[in-house]
Amino acid sequence: MQGENDGTADLKFNFSGKTVFVTGASRGIGREIAHAFARDGARLILSARTAEALAPVAAEIREMGAQVTCLALDQRDTSAIRAQIAPLGPIDVLVNNAGVEEVRATLDVDEALWDKIVDTNLKGAFFVAQAVAAQMAETGRGAIINLASLTSFVGVPGAVPYSASKSGILGMTRAMAAEWAPKGIRVNAIAPGYFETDMTSVFYEDKDWVARMVGSIPAGRLGDLADLTGAVRFLASSGANYIAGQCVVIDGGYLANI
Repeated sequence: MQGENDGTADLKFNFSGKTVFVTGASRGIGREIAHAFARDGARLILSARTAEALAPVAAEIREMGAQVTCLALDQRDTSAIRAQIAPLGPIDVLVNNAGVEEVRATLDVDEALWDKIVDTNLKGAFFVAQAVAAQMAETGRGAIINLASLTSFVGVPGAVPYSASKSGILGMTRAMAAEWAPKGIRVNAIAPGYFETDMTSVFYEDKDWVARMVGSIPAGRLGDLADLTGAVRFLASSGANYIAGQCVVIDGGYLANI
């Protein structure tokens, strides 16, 4: 993975003896984050829609010497969320990453697409966090990192349902943080900027668009997935014990440059 070859692998975090649950871990951002926590000694719980999708990343993590448990979990099924998370035992860190996207002109968005995106990205994320927080409240500690987006802050044509879901994630993060901090549960978010993943690859097929985006990013490049892992691990660590309700934007300066 990229973190093995760049500076993020040198960051010193110790999650030995900690259990980290990463949703949407079969590819992209979730897979990269799972690898990073495995390098830091964590026990991993990974979820995706199918067990087959998780098999390759689970094998990679076991080769690294880390323990891993896999869940086939449909985030739109709230009863499955409750049933599958309750038996897992204490979870120290939740990275609430699972999400879907489909670019479609706003006038063409139908109820099925709206429900697919919003129910997965926002409703599902809420009920996963709720189920995990119920266990964290019993131990009096825990960290939840939700995945927001640049679309939590700016409008992107063709991405209205996604933007709505990720704006909701930002509000959800702040409200959860205010309510759960007295229980010892810290809730924060990260908002990735322009990172090419399987889910966002449709945007990157337009090379003119890519050139325009890179031109508007002060860092002068698109993000590498490994650029996300340091912030996530920091927010999950004891070094962030007094940080709650915040959203770290990881975008190479894009928002600052608008």
